[in-house]
Amino acid sequence: MSASKLVSVLLLIVLINISNNGVDAFHKVFKKLQSQSTSLDSVSPLHRTAYHFQPPRHWINDPNAPMLYKGIYHLFYQYNPKGAVWGNIVWAHSVSKDLINWEALEPAIYPSKWFDINGTWSGSATHVPGKGPVILYTGITENQTQIQNYAIPQDLSDPYLKTWIKPDDNPIVKPDHGENGSAFRDPTTAWFNKKDGYWRMLVGSKKKHRGIAYMYKSRDFKKWVKTKRPIHSRKKTGMWECPDFFPVSVTDKKNGLDFSYDGPNAKHVLKVSLDLTRYEYYTLGKYDTKKDRYRPDGNTPDGWDGLRFDYGNFYASKTFFDDKKNRRILWGWANESDTVEDDTLKGWAGIQLIPRTILLDSSGKQLVFWPIEEIETLRGKNVQMTNQKMEMGQRFEVQGITPAQVDVDVTFNVGSLEKAEKFDESFATKPLELCNLKGSSVTGGVGPFGLITLATSDLEEYTPVFFRVFKDASTNKPKVLMCSDAKPSSLKTDTGSDAKQRMYKPSFAGFVDVDLADGKISLRSLIDHSVVESFGAKGKTVITSRVYPTKAVGEKAHLFVFNNGSQPVTVESLNAWNMQKPLKMNQGAK
Repeated sequence: MSASKLVSVLLLIVLINISNNGVDAFHKVFKKLQSQSTSLDSVSPLHRTAYHFQPPRHWINDPNAPMLYKGIYHLFYQYNPKGAVWGNIVWAHSVSKDLINWEALEPAIYPSKWFDINGTWSGSATHVPGKGPVILYTGITENQTQIQNYAIPQDLSDPYLKTWIKPDDNPIVKPDHGENGSAFRDPTTAWFNKKDGYWRMLVGSKKKHRGIAYMYKSRDFKKWVKTKRPIHSRKKTGMWECPDFFPVSVTDKKNGLDFSYDGPNAKHVLKVSLDLTRYEYYTLGKYDTKKDRYRPDGNTPDGWDGLRFDYGNFYASKTFFDDKKNRRILWGWANESDTVEDDTLKGWAGIQLIPRTILLDSSGKQLVFWPIEEIETLRGKNVQMTNQKMEMGQRFEVQGITPAQVDVDVTFNVGSLEKAEKFDESFATKPLELCNLKGSSVTGGVGPFGLITLATSDLEEYTPVFFRVFKDASTNKPKVLMCSDAKPSSLKTDTGSDAKQRMYKPSFAGFVDVDLADGKISLRSLIDHSVVESFGAKGKTVITSRVYPTKAVGEKAHLFVFNNGSQPVTVESLNAWNMQKPLKMNQGAK
């Protein structure tokens, strides 16, 4: 190996070590803990969410095969029925009529046959005319090879699809044409091309350090053949987990598109989850159906610095098309940021975040995300604040609500941008570094301003979600930074010598593409005890944080608006609602 190549490899290793979002690959096995079950009576309520999706106990990770069938929403997910760490994974199965109240059914898929005896990993669902919904998933064989299998419902007349069959003619795809059999997983929802009569799907993989999405074609949904080239790949991105590929409308700003849409006025989205970094990125581009190639527009980076569905604790996402309301819905998993010991003691780990709709932004350069409208049915008591001017160093409490369990939507008006700090172009693709350098307590010109969530009254503990406005020296246009900072979120200090034994309290950040022509920018945060999901500028930038305060819990938590910039900022309008628990949340899950 040449010296230059050696340096490149070492640099990549360093980047991997510092960029993995603080989360180990969730396939790490803790043999002594993976079957250490917790009784329902012993599950700790501290930090458990009230209105987010989770089973009563134990570990969950990737959302799998979300779909709508005969009026019933289905969500499958990776689940350990025996413990609060990864292991013993089955496909848990829950159903809902409104995406809010969930009923747990028996696990749909679990290791039982030679083609999945060592694991039933992630996958997707496809509605196949004449066959109903078909699940494609990754099975792990006895020799740890990753292969792709299918499962079908036993009774298509049952809207709950309680029982699934894994036919003996599995697998449908094996890594026997040069693919990496230890990195070959997570098949996508398939789409149908009416012009040539073929179904197509993608499987995530890697070759050395290059991330790859292989494409496979089939006429009958059983015999699949790999295309000559991957639909797309990218160097130095590592394993592409949980790929997702779907169209979005360029002209319709209210409705989503089905996976198989092949009409005009559309772009395609390719999203991948990066195993090396534990975050995702996506590109927008053109899908050439004749050549079976996807080409990104090139407006944003195709790699680690690319656009993200969520710039925080968010991974292994999966979308589906809801044909009842003509919308594309996104599910995403948020892992815990505390320690394995903490998870084992409390008896649970992982949540699914509030489902979000996806549309193309009016600029055509990015997506926008918004919590599904159904979540508003859980809103209770409402408090408001209007035209509250905040001078530098001021904060005002949002009173009369339950701050640990709330939906808050605020619009700020920053007025003049004359005091905005000059933007340093060296941070153009480094929002997190900029956020760490200029946190919520560092005085600026325009900002920082925003929300202080899950706080003690004296800010001994708090999680700020905030904006800071810079100005591009060459164009004089604003550059808006959004941060969610968990560093001051908890007084808990872990004494483990290994970083993996200590609570992970990171800051997360992303830039927000707004012109501030009217001086206004909005922020909505869904706060639920140990999770803060924040949507900047109506969903242009989204950041999720997991936090574990020791004092700012339950009724002892507080919520504030604040401004630490020299430019006064006005809370033009603020609405906050207490959030109620769903009537059903997987009670009885095994």
